[in-house]
Amino acid sequence: MASVRDHWDETYRAKAETLVSWYQPDPARSRALIEAAAPSRAAGIIDVGGGASRLADALLADGYGDLTVLDISAVALDRSRARLGVGAESVQWIVADITRWRPSRTWDVWHDRAVFHFLVDESGQGAYLAALKQATRAGSVVVIATFALAGPERCSGLPVQRYDAKTLAARLGSDFEPVSEATEAHVTPAGVAQAFQYGVFRRR
Repeated sequence: MASVRDHWDETYRAKAETLVSWYQPDPARSRALIEAAAPSRAAGIIDVGGGASRLADALLADGYGDLTVLDISAVALDRSRARLGVGAESVQWIVADITRWRPSRTWDVWHDRAVFHFLVDESGQGAYLAALKQATRAGSVVVIATFALAGPERCSGLPVQRYDAKTLAARLGSDFEPVSEATEAHVTPAGVAQAFQYGVFRRR
């Protein structure tokens, strides 16, 4: 069986950036939530599972200067670097499995659109939460988007764990205070609507 890293590398090799189901030409919801959480352009922001997402492009255009993108797939990050060109030099790129990663700093904003829901067992979720706690401090804002309860049961051939606002808050635990939540119907490049649950939390 291929490793998780091999799975995602092959997924990005097999499909163009604009054809994967999670593609967004403009990650408007994430941008708005990040700006509300961190209006200062000096804020440190990490995009977990950023892959080939265009969020880094958008945040650079919005004036943010302390950006980090982490993904398990080097293929995905290479695509983002190539697309950004010289702008890629303004971003820190980390190839890592979030369940094995140990951050060396903290950030003001932790953003994750659709990594956490791929962790379907308690050990993987626990390892993610350990990294999250190490990478944030009191006052840091956490933005996590997962498939909602009405969302798909699988993505990219893998099972997912679906959440609503209550179950997501419960899984993150008492260290994270819920701030706001929203649902969104993401339309894939194939025209399929997928229900997402967004949660915004503040680290206590």
